[in-house]
Amino acid sequence: MNVLVLGSGGRENALCWKIRQSRKLKQLFIAPGNGGSSDQGKVLEISINDFEAVAKAILDHKIDMLVVGPEDPLVNGIYDFLKGEKAMHDLMIIGPSAAGAVLEGSKSYAKTFMNRYGIPTAGSATFSTHELQEAKAFLHTLQAPYVLKADGLAAGKGVVILDKVEEAEKELEEMFSGKFGVASSKVVIEEFLDGIEVSVFAITDGKDYVILPEAKDYKRIGEGDVGLNTGGMGAVSPVPFADKSFMKKVEERIIKPSIDGIAQEGFPYVGFVFFGLMSVHGEPYVIEYNVRMGDPETEVVIPRIQSDLLDVFIKAASGKLSEVKLELEESTAVTLVLVSGGYPEAYQKGKAIRGVNEVREGLIFHAGTKLEDEELKTNGGRVIAVTTFGRCINQARDKAYRIAQSIRFDSMYYRKDIGLDLLEED
Repeated sequence: MNVLVLGSGGRENALCWKIRQSRKLKQLFIAPGNGGSSDQGKVLEISINDFEAVAKAILDHKIDMLVVGPEDPLVNGIYDFLKGEKAMHDLMIIGPSAAGAVLEGSKSYAKTFMNRYGIPTAGSATFSTHELQEAKAFLHTLQAPYVLKADGLAAGKGVVILDKVEEAEKELEEMFSGKFGVASSKVVIEEFLDGIEVSVFAITDGKDYVILPEAKDYKRIGEGDVGLNTGGMGAVSPVPFADKSFMKKVEERIIKPSIDGIAQEGFPYVGFVFFGLMSVHGEPYVIEYNVRMGDPETEVVIPRIQSDLLDVFIKAASGKLSEVKLELEESTAVTLVLVSGGYPEAYQKGKAIRGVNEVREGLIFHAGTKLEDEELKTNGGRVIAVTTFGRCINQARDKAYRIAQSIRFDSMYYRKDIGLDLLEED
């Protein structure tokens, strides 16, 4: 089977690493890939949102399956374009239709979906730009902190949590004035849930589902979870507090009704569902849906899957997911993200990266890297993800930090506290 993976981050690098292990793989293609992709398959210089170019590559290279990594092409309708306009009916696509991708593409729609199917989530209301006064009035009905979310895709930066109502009102004005572009033409205002976050993942064929390992990621740039939000600075799997009792609640109250809701809505959906959850005194609530895997959670979750992932994808695309029983690695995995100095704000690219090829103990997933004259250089904010295994979080952490110390590029930064908050439970 010929497979094309669309995307260029650490998530796609990890998916490619796993797909390559399948005996059912004939050839792997990656578009546009990164500095580590040429070691995994044939790199195609194609933009993820150039659907015509993607379609041509599928025909030229006799692609049997397209795995869509990022959310943008899904929300923009790549499934519908290929299945509809291009009539590629035999092509297997891992990723939902545009109608299914609205679960991530519109937070207000996701809230409506959750409420319709009785899925626990924070109370909220949605307002448009012409409803500024009504939105401010709603803020005054809530207790601090105040949660404001741009309705559309905002590259992971559209969620703001503020302690004072005056700050929330000012932020609301800025969001309605285009702070996040068209994404904040509507804003969801939510009640604040005080708890601890956990990411849960499933693969679905639109009616059945398989639950993947859960993870806890670390979004803030600074140690102790302070500072600006990032795309993710590290992750841990499994998560000690997400025990059998908690996960039973998650499946019964959240995963099953969500998949049943997808089936009832009737939109084509084959692929991942990412449940961003908050555990509030042991009770799970949905913060958000994503319609693809998270990053860096992919780099900590996918290595824990022992089963043939490509075979799972084939079963999902064939409507036979009920036949799958996932085999998992029981060890703990920790992922540590090495970023460019200045990230998530201004940072420089083109810095030489040293030490990657000498790593033997763990897994290295490329993210913001590029090959330039056969030299590996930085090409993004999040540069490298290091994943290691251990009997416990502490052992896996120690390995990850040893590897991090052996990799070098100018102004490299990483958090020193990934997984520390979970050690007492581990």
